[in-house]
Parts: sequence; C-alpha cells; structure tokens
Amino acid sequence: MDLTTNDARIALVKKWATKYGLDPYIVCAVCEQESSWNPWAVRFEPGFLARYVKPANPVAPTTHEIMQACSFGLMQIMGGVALGLGWRGYFLTNLCDPDMGVDYGCRKLQQCFERYPNEDPEKALLAYNGGGNPDYGKQVLGRVVHYLPVTGAV
Repeated sequence: MDLTTNDARIALVKKWATKYGLDPYIVCAVCEQESSWNPWAVRFEPGFLARYVKPANPVAPTTHEIMQACSFGLMQIMGGVALGLGWRGYFLTNLCDPDMGVDYGCRKLQQCFERYPNEDPEKALLAYNGGGNPDYGKQVLGRVVHYLPVTGAV
C-alpha cells in the first residue's frame, strides 16, 4: 500500500474514521504523530508491560506478554489494547498492516472520544496516548492542518 501522498493517507484513514465516527484529519494527525506514517513501526513499552500485562515471571516474560506491551503500525496500537478490543489474529505484528492497524487504532480512539464526549479533544487524545506526554493532544491537533483540503488564496 502506497502511503506516500496525503490523498492515499486520507483515503485509507477515511473509511475507518467514518466507521467509528471520528474526524479523519485527526486520525491522520495521530498516524503522523505516532509513526510518521511508517506502517512497520514497532515499539516496546516496558511501562505498559509492568502496569497492565503483569507477567507471571517478570524476569522472563513470555513472547506473548512482551508483544502485548508493544505498539504496532501507523497508530501505534498496543498489542494488549488490541486484544482488549477483540483482536483474534494469531500474530499481533499483523497490526502493522495499515488497514488492520488503523481499524484497531480507530476503535481505541473512538473509546477515548466517547469517554470525553463534551470535552476538548485534547483530553481524548491524551487518553489515547496513555497520558505520558501532557502535550500530546496539542501536538496531534497541530498536525491536523497537514491534511485539511487546500483552499484557493483570496
């Protein structure tokens, strides 16, 4: 899948954003913030492992436990979060597939916006990020302009 143009990026995101009632430009901005549009982005999050996964043997967590604490793909969806959202695939690395990753990322983002329905979108975006970066919402919203349609100069 070619994601080198904004048109291609918006087309990919629009179908999932529409399905989950999200602003596609905000979803595009999340993809830019999280992975710089690299669908193969993977990051281990040791804090997520310690806080949410709770390995049976913390000295030697299983591969499955480690993968739950990794974020994958365009929206950097956590493996454990995808499982909680109904993931039934065999390999969590399949979240690097752009369609699959954006689908699950939008599911999570929808929950965040439902949690803060009448709040400033920064709060919902901060919840998506897990709260580790207090400027996350501002940073994402600052990227939205990269995806808005270009209007003619007046």
